[in-house]
Parts: sequence; structure tokens; C-alpha cells
Amino acid sequence: MPFVLKQKQTDEILTCELINNYDFQYHGVKAWNNHSTAEAEYASFLLEQGLDELWNWELFEFDENQVKIGNVKLNNNPAKHLFLSKEGKMQTR
Repeated sequence: MPFVLKQKQTDEILTCELINNYDFQYHGVKAWNNHSTAEAEYASFLLEQGLDELWNWELFEFDENQVKIGNVKLNNNPAKHLFLSKEGKMQTR
């Protein structure tokens, strides 16, 4: 099950520039395939993204469909931010 990063106060899901399997760059949801990899890599990844307040982010389990839906909602637009409501619905702003 994939893991993503969620901002604790705002419920924003971390998105960034990524490279897909075909070597195309896109703006999407950063997800790790398992908890141990996510736990090992997330702090350095946040720092690479210029986010130094590590304590404001938490690992959050998503299923693969949620990652795909989040990417569709982002529409490859870096100006959009993805949020997860308390009811589990995703929305962009």
C-alpha cells in the first residue's frame, strides 16, 4: 500500500515534479511503495523540496487508486494543491 506525506494542520498532500515510467516529467502525488522506504526517505525528500519543518508532515497510507485520483485532480498543474478532507475526499485548490 502506498504512503504519502500529509501536512498535519492543513491536510495538504505533498505534490511535486516527478518522472513517470516513460521518463516524462509531471506534477503529481509523491508516494512510496511501502512504509519502511517512506520512513527512511521522507525527511531528506522534504529537505530537498525546501520544506524544513519536518514535524508538520506525517506519513499517511493511501491506496493506489487514491494516488491516481489525486494525480488526475492535479491535472499536471503545479499551481494546484491537493487536500484530503476529514471525510476522505480529495479536493484541489
